[in-house]
Amino acid sequence: EPMMEVFGAIRKVADSSATVSIRGESGTGKELVARAIHHNSQRRDGPFVGVSCTALPENLIEAELFGHEKGAFTGAVGAVEGRFERAHGGTLFLDEIGTLSLALQAKLLRVLEEREVTRLGGTKSTKVDFRLITATNEDLEQATAQHRFREDLYYRIQVVPIHLPPLRERREDIPILIEHFIRRFCEDQGI
Repeated sequence: EPMMEVFGAIRKVADSSATVSIRGESGTGKELVARAIHHNSQRRDGPFVGVSCTALPENLIEAELFGHEKGAFTGAVGAVEGRFERAHGGTLFLDEIGTLSLALQAKLLRVLEEREVTRLGGTKSTKVDFRLITATNEDLEQATAQHRFREDLYYRIQVVPIHLPPLRERREDIPILIEHFIRRFCEDQGI
């Protein structure tokens, strides 16, 4: 039943252009939900660009998101488009958005408001058309109250919230998951 509610939310939101915020503990399948929304949307033929905000060091995530021009920083030997540009016409998935610094949150908010991005070291803005889906296992309300997460960005990304329950709250799914993984293992091994 809890997953049927999630599936219903995916169906309802897929064809809208609304920003979606997926909440749930680590390992609950937040990226799978994001991909399901994308693949059932009108943007399905566009790219799905995922970014793990925790996997990139703070000093690289800005260049990764916004791109950069040649000479923007040491080691920038050529122009590189960022994830916003790569997601043009598709979906940008920001996993663990709660870990972004306040400075990056402000820049993200500007991109969401203006729908354009300027590469690091660049002067020209580029229009971008993407759907944003975010995910986190953090309590963003508490982070906002503690001034670790921008309140204006919080309201911008909380348009359609989806809560993904942990497996311990849906034990009836365990046999289905076991069958799935056994079948997948057998296919991978040619059994």
